[in-house]
Amino acid sequence: MSDQGLPVQAGFGESRPGEARPDAAGRRARLRQYQQQLLERMQAARISGGTRLHQLGVMIGTERFLIDLTQTGEIVPLAPVCAVPLTQPWYLGLSNIRGNLVGIIDYARYLDAGATAMAPDSRMLTFAQGLGFNCAILVNRVLGLRQASDMQVVGERLVDADNNEWLVLDLAELVQDPRFLHVAAAA
Repeated sequence: MSDQGLPVQAGFGESRPGEARPDAAGRRARLRQYQQQLLERMQAARISGGTRLHQLGVMIGTERFLIDLTQTGEIVPLAPVCAVPLTQPWYLGLSNIRGNLVGIIDYARYLDAGATAMAPDSRMLTFAQGLGFNCAILVNRVLGLRQASDMQVVGERLVDADNNEWLVLDLAELVQDPRFLHVAAAA
């Protein structure tokens, strides 16, 4: 067992001595199991009666962001994205996530900070259903659960014990921003 209560498994490309290399279906099953365990941990953190509020740490572009767990849905691997013509450059298009069409947003581009590079660690983070938007943001990496209460406020940023700077991304506020609501390209 790991220190976070999750079973320790061989990596996806690794096999234990004496085992055959796992097939693709087995890897997908383990990935689903891991995602389910992560989702359960995130839900437990949301309903925790403690005074400490957990946020999900993500890397978007070159910045670290904290997102309130109550505003997040699923963390899903990159899926094919179908471009939508005549939309803003930060609106990457639509993706089928578990049978639902979800708009994919490059938040780094939205902030005019360049495009988010897609890499093996990249994920799509869906918005919570309560926000009323079938959206996901593209993230370079998921950095795990963090606690803003353990960080120092320096201007508009938070600084953790390792001197990493964090910005807070409020998805509920984002979905009310008129600029975010108008994905059509300017004529």
